[in-house]
Amino acid sequence: MSAETDDHAPGRDRRRTIARFRAVLDAERQSAALYRGLAAGTSGERKQVFLELAAVEERHAAHWGEKLTTLGEPVPEPGRPGLRTRLLSWLARRFSAEAVLPFVERAEHADAGLYDSDPDATPGMAADERSHARVLTRLRDESRPGASEDARGIVRRERWHRGNRSGTLRAAVFGVNDGLVSNTSLVMGFAGSGAAGRTILFAGLAGLLSGAFSMAVGEYISMRSQREAYEREISIEAEELRDDPEAEAEELALIYRAKGLNADEAERIATTIMKNHDTALDTMAREELGLDPEELGSPWSAAVSSLISFALGAVVVVLPYFFGSGTAVLITAIALAGIALFTVGSALGMLNGRALLRSGARQLLIGGGAALVVYFIGLAIGIGGV
Repeated sequence: MSAETDDHAPGRDRRRTIARFRAVLDAERQSAALYRGLAAGTSGERKQVFLELAAVEERHAAHWGEKLTTLGEPVPEPGRPGLRTRLLSWLARRFSAEAVLPFVERAEHADAGLYDSDPDATPGMAADERSHARVLTRLRDESRPGASEDARGIVRRERWHRGNRSGTLRAAVFGVNDGLVSNTSLVMGFAGSGAAGRTILFAGLAGLLSGAFSMAVGEYISMRSQREAYEREISIEAEELRDDPEAEAEELALIYRAKGLNADEAERIATTIMKNHDTALDTMAREELGLDPEELGSPWSAAVSSLISFALGAVVVVLPYFFGSGTAVLITAIALAGIALFTVGSALGMLNGRALLRSGARQLLIGGGAALVVYFIGLAIGIGGV
């Protein structure tokens, strides 16, 4: 039985390999057909970008066809595009390519790492797939209606500014909010149970310390993993620049064309950048990967800021219990927590461009509701334990 199984194993592996080659061949053909469908829904430089993306997918398809030929298998004839491809192509022709760009972009980002660990793919294919996702993002950014080229550039810079510069502030506000809601709920639960003031104080301090250190450790691990992933992507990009600089120059020119430059200008800029390896790597990291090599984030800074922000939120409801106990202290703690919840909600509303009063009231309602539920749970437990 074992020998028979071993005899059939090579045959099964071959069938699986052939099936995989045919599947990726069909997927690349579908992508090429979709890009040609998008090209039919636009004109000018954007049309040329879509056609070039289609040509890249067709080169990928030819590679998988050659793989099948090497195995002695016939290469299937191109069939009719799938339903999704036909539908998106029709929408692009009927309305505009911009109308379907978000759907195509999401799919490309999902498949960006398709060939990263595929031993049968060429190194350039993995780079192409990642680049396609970035090119589509650039095209979508450029397609914002009612804006000039200069205005669209300002919008992109402003969005980057808001996402990058305010990122630390946003994380700090969320950290304060987490500490405030969780520790207020904890303290209210103990207060509802009828615990003594000193017990509530120690419970609040325990919640503050455990939560703050838990947040710090989690943020450190998360940021460390993210930084290592970014460093790996930059390292892969450096290898691709070393092994196939022509393909990287072509990708960079395509990105600049997606930004609105004409073909000659895009190629001239890309060629100039590629003359210096460090400049080329920095540019490709920013343009293709969307990363700033100088600002990948510090795990320690993230951990410390998370610890401090959580502690600041968690200490609010504990403060009155440093000075006493009883109903007056409980009311003071509730008032402080309510003011802090409203303030944090208003700050989040400001960061998100929402109405301050509405955002503050919503946060007060949600956080206060959570604390109230835990208070009544503590009250029920306290009564039951008597």
